[in-house]
Amino acid sequence: MTHALLAHYGLLQQMQVMKPLPARDKDLCRFHADDYVAFLRGITPDTQQDQLRALKRFNVGEDCPVFDGLYSFCQTYAGGSVGGAVKLNHGSDIAVNWAGGLHHAKKCEASGFCYVNDIVLAILELLKHYERVLYVDIDIHHGDGVEEAFYTTDRVMTVSFHKFGDYFPGTGDIRDIGYGKGKYYSLNVPLDDGIDDESYQSLFKPIIGKVMEVFRPGAVVLQCGADSLSGDRLGCFNLSIKGHAECVRFMRSFNVPLLLLGGGGYTIRNVARCWCYETGVALGVEIDDKMPHHEYYEYFGPDYTLHVAPSNMENKNSRQLLDDIRSKLLDNLSKLRHAPSVQFQGRPPDTELPEADEDQDDADERSDPDSDMDIDNPKHQDEAFRKPVSISIQNTRIKREIIESELKDQEDHKGAIEHVKGIDMLTEDNSCLKVSDMSIEEPATVKLEPESSTKLPDQPLPGQLKS
Repeated sequence: MTHALLAHYGLLQQMQVMKPLPARDKDLCRFHADDYVAFLRGITPDTQQDQLRALKRFNVGEDCPVFDGLYSFCQTYAGGSVGGAVKLNHGSDIAVNWAGGLHHAKKCEASGFCYVNDIVLAILELLKHYERVLYVDIDIHHGDGVEEAFYTTDRVMTVSFHKFGDYFPGTGDIRDIGYGKGKYYSLNVPLDDGIDDESYQSLFKPIIGKVMEVFRPGAVVLQCGADSLSGDRLGCFNLSIKGHAECVRFMRSFNVPLLLLGGGGYTIRNVARCWCYETGVALGVEIDDKMPHHEYYEYFGPDYTLHVAPSNMENKNSRQLLDDIRSKLLDNLSKLRHAPSVQFQGRPPDTELPEADEDQDDADERSDPDSDMDIDNPKHQDEAFRKPVSISIQNTRIKREIIESELKDQEDHKGAIEHVKGIDMLTEDNSCLKVSDMSIEEPATVKLEPESSTKLPDQPLPGQLKS
């Protein structure tokens, strides 16, 4: 439904629309346990009665039911998010995968409709290029799976705005701040029923503004769960679509590479409305409230408009409560002395997720000029299931060439090399990062090459924002 709205509003013509191929087993296993991935690959509705112990062990069967095509579904939305991260690593400004954002999945189990945590996989991909990554979650439910994955590292800061108190998943207390090197790098904003646009932004903007100032992330991942909208079948907030989208607009204003992901949302017409409008915000385009005719038009009656008015429900978030939350979190941020960084090492290779261009109608493959990935399995181009849409907005970028250093080169460049920390390795019992392939022994030098002096055309290239 979202894709149909984007097409009929003319937004798809203003961006590059890609179809990343499904994530492979080894891609999923960068975070998830091998036996859990093998279970997801093999389970079907016909075989689940023979695997009752495994179903219980991996928390599959109730909130996370078994259905035909389950594993393909997981590969598809995870491929979209990792593919979006690859596009950011290659110089895009913004990438979007509305099929992603399944933030509850854990290393060894499913949770809350989430089987594979595409967000963690995307952040791990971003960490190959960026020293620090910020994760922001505006779903009504706490982003527990992502917080848990990075709870002990200072390279990823997680900030979650969510309903707290007798509400799934039950985590996200303001006192949960991270552990070890990750202390103060987890921020939780616990909210009560009925929060409106003004109250929400009175927390979001000062907190995120301070985070951007102190943490200075190289890239941002924003989970845009739409169950925080007014009128959601499971949610209890009172945000308008414009209020929700203001978070996207604010994050975009920092001009930091941004990955936009979907998430929850259970009043389907409002989810599509929200993500369509937020795509327009990402493009810097204001779209009409009057909805164009399209294949899902009847879902949006009787008004057939993009925006819906919030309700008159009570806002249980008092001014005093909001002030206390803001004060406490800003105080936590003041305890961060400086933005952490990491020692230069040889950059691990990009995840190989070849992709087909959405605009390509014939069978001939057209390579992505930004990608250095080999297309090693073209038969997947004709997969029966729909690939996730990963939208990337291109920008001029600095070309980086990683070369091995000889001893004398290290002396010449030692003033430019920062000696700092790498990702924390957690124990096997609670490990959520699988990063053994992210470090090598020999240090490397980053050589910056100036872009070609060829004059840029006056007209924007495909996928670029029009000024």
